[in-house]
Amino acid sequence: METELERIAVKARCEPKLRFTSLAHHITRDRVQRNLSRISNHSAVGVDGQTAEAAKESFGGWIEPMLQSIHRQGYRAPAVRRVYIPKPGKTEKRPLGVPTVSDRALQRSTAEVLSAIYEQDFLPCSFGGRPKLSAHHALSTLNEAIAGGRTSWVLEADLKNFFGSLSHAWMLQFVEHRVGDPRLISLIRRWLKAGVLEDGAVHPSDEGTPQGGSISVLLSNVYLHYVLDLWFERIVKPRLGGEARLVRYIDDFVICFQYRSDALQVENALRHRLGKFGLTLEPTKTKLVEFGRFAQGHASMRGRNRPETIYFLGMTLYCTRNLKGNFKVGMRTEKSRLRRSMVSLQELMRQIRHHSISDQVGAINAALRGHYAYYGIAGNFRSLIKVYQVAERYWYKMLCSRSRNGGRLTWDAFYQIKERTPLLRPKLRLPHRALQALAVL
Repeated sequence: METELERIAVKARCEPKLRFTSLAHHITRDRVQRNLSRISNHSAVGVDGQTAEAAKESFGGWIEPMLQSIHRQGYRAPAVRRVYIPKPGKTEKRPLGVPTVSDRALQRSTAEVLSAIYEQDFLPCSFGGRPKLSAHHALSTLNEAIAGGRTSWVLEADLKNFFGSLSHAWMLQFVEHRVGDPRLISLIRRWLKAGVLEDGAVHPSDEGTPQGGSISVLLSNVYLHYVLDLWFERIVKPRLGGEARLVRYIDDFVICFQYRSDALQVENALRHRLGKFGLTLEPTKTKLVEFGRFAQGHASMRGRNRPETIYFLGMTLYCTRNLKGNFKVGMRTEKSRLRRSMVSLQELMRQIRHHSISDQVGAINAALRGHYAYYGIAGNFRSLIKVYQVAERYWYKMLCSRSRNGGRLTWDAFYQIKERTPLLRPKLRLPHRALQALAVL
């Protein structure tokens, strides 16, 4: 089965203008079942209320009708259930769409087939939602562009309501550049038009794609591949006077420039380009920052202690120097993300305060391990220590609150507990250079 996708990938790579007219037969029973098995039994339910466990047990009953409906272009995509999750450091919440479990398995299977084509088309500046690429590769590439290139200015951009603003007409037109199978085009159209269930009513979808589905990530990458990536690489860069580099992680992107004049020119052109396709920049979150090896000297000339910082993928990037006095890009956890992690740890410990000590440590260490895995970048050890110390202090507080000695647990007793069941100490990931090497592979 994977050999068939490899053949598609080879053909897509060798013939970049080829339209694939027969793809639906690659969405097979085995492929859908394999993707269904990867969905956790604790996964959220969709509008039908069916759990992942129930969907797996009844797989034989719904898979054949689903595949038949795809081939006759009659698949009725169920509406997605709207849920809201908090945005880091903000009172507002981010809307997410939760598809049904069976539809989720179908989306993942379709995304697998389409990825065999689009992975050959996507440019090296794109990182989000792609196999074997992560946010760390995007950060490493940005570090390389700034520290190893001639970057002096960085345009930090933010798209306003990106997932809710995608034009369905443009999306289908972009997909049809490579996909000529009417069954898949119909399937994608049905997903775009599926609607959203909120407050007991289904609201039709005239634009956008619900954030949360597997197909939404792929389609958003396809959309920005044509709207932004190709435009910047083929149209913009050849017309600039100096170096420029784009780094994009789904809808989060920054553009590095050698000259301020190029940056101002591109910022103006970018607004017009995005507007043509129904997208806009968020003015309060889009800014041009002087950043790079010469920014410190220029900031001092203007009477400032240090250059401005930039924010990307939960990290604050700042200008600093290494032990040899050479310029380097420093990275630390962005303040709102740091606060969110601390609050999440405290909430977790409140929920498990009456569990056994071993169960508590297991849950706390799982949360710490996830935090260290993402934020454990070279130079960010101090932020990791802050999270560890907050976890340690709050765990002590929770243990005191359930102590039989009137809420008094001595530190000696607490340290003995920690010796038997230690909290996970901070751990850094690979340094920047190692990540750069991985990004090249």
